[in-house]
Amino acid sequence: MTVTPLPPPVAPTLRHLFDLQVDVAPAIEVGDIGAGKRRIIPILGGTFAGPAARGEVLPGGADWQILRADGTIELVARYAIRTHDGATINVVNRGIRAGSPEVIARLTAGEAVDPSEYYFRTSPVFETGDPRYAALARTICVATAQRKPGGVIIRAFAVE
Repeated sequence: MTVTPLPPPVAPTLRHLFDLQVDVAPAIEVGDIGAGKRRIIPILGGTFAGPAARGEVLPGGADWQILRADGTIELVARYAIRTHDGATINVVNRGIRAGSPEVIARLTAGEAVDPSEYYFRTSPVFETGDPRYAALARTICVATAQRKPGGVIIRAFAVE
């Protein structure tokens, strides 16, 4: 069998979409569910702005987290955003936050911690019925995030 060589791989690039500033309530502790400690962080609202869109983060969503025994946090945040021109976009944002036990303890206590001290990355998926933003639903996205007292800052990018 002859193997045809593949062309050299093309590395993806990132295109900045927008930054979200999400306001959150204190965590609701559910307890140990076997896979780790479950907690739910209600989303109170917020704003977002960038080259792709700007608008508000709607209240009513939440971030469902599992704190694993090694201190790593698995998260799935579900919430909606509304653009300045009236489109509603559903967001499902899965991610990982990890750091030393001391850093995670400081973050959990609500302290401001420099984001270089921990790993916090997510992969948001967008859904909308609005044709003006339909391309978001056909795009792989990644994000960097940082925990702030009372909120989270997320910088979302399209993978090109």
